[in-house]
Amino acid sequence: MSTLIVGANGATGRLLVEELLNRGQRVKIVVRSLNSLPEKLKGHANLSMIEESILDMSHADMATLVRGCHAVVSCLGHNLTFRGIYGRPRRLVTDATNRLCNAIRKNEATEPIKFILMNTTGNRNHDLDERISIGQKCVIGLLRLLLPPHVDNEKAANYLRTKIGQNDPHIRWVAVRPDGLIDDAEVTNYKIFKSPTRSAIFDAGVTSRINVAFFMAELINTKKTWDMWKGKMPVIYNSV
Repeated sequence: MSTLIVGANGATGRLLVEELLNRGQRVKIVVRSLNSLPEKLKGHANLSMIEESILDMSHADMATLVRGCHAVVSCLGHNLTFRGIYGRPRRLVTDATNRLCNAIRKNEATEPIKFILMNTTGNRNHDLDERISIGQKCVIGLLRLLLPPHVDNEKAANYLRTKIGQNDPHIRWVAVRPDGLIDDAEVTNYKIFKSPTRSAIFDAGVTSRINVAFFMAELINTKKTWDMWKGKMPVIYNSV
């Protein structure tokens, strides 16, 4: 089995790479710079590395990139700097999701490819009746106006919901929604819910990045876990 990961040099992406390699899986990554990758990953026999911006690749190269992969994971996000938040590309996550899904479709694989998107609890799943308070609606409205990355996350998930949907012959998807992300050295107990159980704005929980990576690896490798959450937007919290 082979998995393509974009955003592999991010805080969660590199943990997913390591988790999959530890499970004996072949991994292919696309990163803008290899400098930020740990040395122990760079030399791994099962890791293939491409140093390029995913949005600069041609359509033909994109199709070649995803060919032979049974899963594609986007851990892309915007850097928390002024340039990262307000600079270009403002639709990094959405455009990458669109281009990757188009590349998967172009290959017309005989079995649907798994697509996993790292998202956020601040984004509602509009396939479900996820109600939030008026106060949270107001804050989310301000975030849409002031923080382009929030809109990018929303549009990326909505692309999967509305453009790929539940019955695409070539793609099955999951959008993983962690809450407040923290660093932890080891995988700990965590819980998965179909919708947030607390306010992402006024009562946020915590989710360790290593738990997110472990859960995504479970989605990739465990049929029972995948069948439970495909076409959904599961929320992951650390167990208290």
